[in-house]
Amino acid sequence: PYTWQSALVYPILPPSAVIGLLANALQRWKNDKRPMEYLDEVEKNVKWAGAKLLSPAVIKSYTTSAITNWEVKLGGKSTNALGRQYGFAKNIEITAAIKNEDFGEELIIALQNSPVVCGDSESIATIEEIHPHLKCEERKEEADSKIETSYPFPFDFERIRLIDNSGSLYMVHERCKKKKEREKDFPLRTYIFPLEKREGIYYPVELSVEVKVPVKVIEIERIGKVIKQLLN
Repeated sequence: PYTWQSALVYPILPPSAVIGLLANALQRWKNDKRPMEYLDEVEKNVKWAGAKLLSPAVIKSYTTSAITNWEVKLGGKSTNALGRQYGFAKNIEITAAIKNEDFGEELIIALQNSPVVCGDSESIATIEEIHPHLKCEERKEEADSKIETSYPFPFDFERIRLIDNSGSLYMVHERCKKKKEREKDFPLRTYIFPLEKREGIYYPVELSVEVKVPVKVIEIERIGKVIKQLLN
């Protein structure tokens, strides 16, 4: 979901939700310290995280309601009816580039032995396959490079040109916490998701872009290139 009890939902998990999923699985498996400490560990060890659709997805809207007051006077309110959206997809691929190999092994065990939820306790998922130890190379791509990717990335019209004009824009958090507690703001970032909406259904696409500034990319075995950061 965009926020707690929000009416809106993302078609795929934003980076912050992937980090939260990993931290939640780790906490459920080990369960020997406070949940926020596990989140600190994951944020410290994840270099990049993202998700993409492997099958089409749909988003449906519902009204949910809970009784909050059994006895009310005329004009009073007895329920908290809220509009909500839910996304449904058969298969999603989630990828995380981990700094520490031992920590990565812990995450694999946790994911194999814990219930997994995508963003909130209502969004339950089942893990079908885990592909550990994929080769991962981080490097800089110079301005005017052309890149093809099937994962979301930070977007700026002045610094990146979409070659095929596809994709959908969303505002996301890249992390779950501020990098420093003293930071006053925690801005949302504009990301482009590799999705195409046709007749109300979201389909995965590959995006072709030309970068006008240097960017940091990670090339991952089986996955291809992902754009981690705009450098200028």
